Amino acid sequence: MSGSGSLYSECSSQEGPDELDTLGWYHYDLSRHAAEALLLSNGKDGSYLLRNSHEGPNFLALSVRAKDSVKHFHVKREGEGYSFGFNVYPSLQNFVEHFANQPLLGSDSGTLIMLRCPYPRRVEEPSIYESVRVHTAMQTGRTEKDLVANAPSLGTKEGYLVKQGALVKNWKTRWFTLNRNELKYFKDKMFDEPIRTLDLTSCSAVQFDYSQERVNCFCLVFPERTFYLCAKTGVEADEWIKILRWKLSQLRKGR
Repeated sequence: MSGSGSLYSECSSQEGPDELDTLGWYHYDLSRHAAEALLLSNGKDGSYLLRNSHEGPNFLALSVRAKDSVKHFHVKREGEGYSFGFNVYPSLQNFVEHFANQPLLGSDSGTLIMLRCPYPRRVEEPSIYESVRVHTAMQTGRTEKDLVANAPSLGTKEGYLVKQGALVKNWKTRWFTLNRNELKYFKDKMFDEPIRTLDLTSCSAVQFDYSQERVNCFCLVFPERTFYLCAKTGVEADEWIKILRWKLSQLRKGR
């Protein structure tokens, strides 16, 4: 990892509220669930982002990935500084540099939470089938040598899900791929042509479903039909729901 000088070079030395607009990792009104989806799907241990908090106009929320979970902390604006715990920091750059060198907190499981890599607001989604280099590093001042060579594509997901049929209400295993605004499902992983492509711009909701007497089930609501899908585990179903909800939130924001 690069030293803190290059890691946080994107942050402005300017202090006060206007400093937020200079931070590439400030995500404005990103929701708690969307922040978790981003960091769990595309981040790594120590990835973090800043967003507005529902606590009030003077509060910000710092979301940090700690291994397989995401922790959220409140940061309060105090005049031209930012308070966290019992300390006040003159700028957000000073704050993240401080906690890059010592843990924010120890979690209940004993995991130390460190700020290691800011998660950028602007992300271009590559093709799901490409081996890509994480562009995050390019936006935080690191060089190409610091990039991960075979990182997973950003904002994408693929895997097997069990889907309920439209007319005959039987359940069949299908291979699903999520890329940009399209959720495709195939007869199996080795097939090139999808059975169907769902355009998420027409999807109104994604949520857990308890009506089908099946575990780990969730549904996607479209005007003409509700699609019922089941994952192998609750964790996997939750991952699908979070990233699909994040997609919908981005579409509603017009991004």
